[in-house]
Amino acid sequence: MRFRALIFGIVAAGIFSSHSALAQYHYKVRHYDSQGRPYYRGPLHLTLAGGTALYDGDLGNSPSNNFFGAAVSVGVLQRLTPHFHIGSELSYAYLGARDQAKERGLAFASNNGMGTLFFRYDLFRDESIYASSLAEAPTFQLYVQAGAGLLLYNPRAYNGTERPTANTTYLNPERNDYPALAGVLPVGGGFSVRVLDRLRAGLEANYYFTSTDQLDDANTRLGGASLNKDGFATVMLKLDYSLR
Repeated sequence: MRFRALIFGIVAAGIFSSHSALAQYHYKVRHYDSQGRPYYRGPLHLTLAGGTALYDGDLGNSPSNNFFGAAVSVGVLQRLTPHFHIGSELSYAYLGARDQAKERGLAFASNNGMGTLFFRYDLFRDESIYASSLAEAPTFQLYVQAGAGLLLYNPRAYNGTERPTANTTYLNPERNDYPALAGVLPVGGGFSVRVLDRLRAGLEANYYFTSTDQLDDANTRLGGASLNKDGFATVMLKLDYSLR
């Protein structure tokens, strides 16, 4: 319950702060691109995504060893220039996997919450944002993005090869301060398709570099086999709704 309360608090604070920070980009303010053409940054966008996550760490990174679970996010997105956007998201991802080294017989499961701030670059210029333009937003858009944020992770390791159940006996944690905080650097990209005038839908994939080697609660218990920081990836279907 304490972990869920922390996640809820982060989500609530992040949505409030993101909305306050990004609201300054009011869509009636005129800006100019490098060629002197006037454009509007437009309204705030709300995003909602759902999919799955893939663990990548010392226990392995094979999809066959992963216990796939839910990954969801909610966020805001605001245009800065004809190509760049700034965004903020609050996310949840379930991670779990069995050890690729069968002789060790380890496995873990983890509930993770994240808050991230990122910059997104659209590959195709949106002509509809320019003053006096009669063009529509691109039907198809490709983008790349990168950012930084914080991860609240709460792993539980155990001996086994299957997804944990209510009867699973967990090992003593390697540290006594779970859920713990770590830094994350997400990089990724995706595409979106205009479905309605104010709604876009697409697919997005991100990889998260983390500052911890205990995302799986398997560091000292590996007896020196733990050499690199853990990471994970997400693949999600994403909706983007324009507030105007």
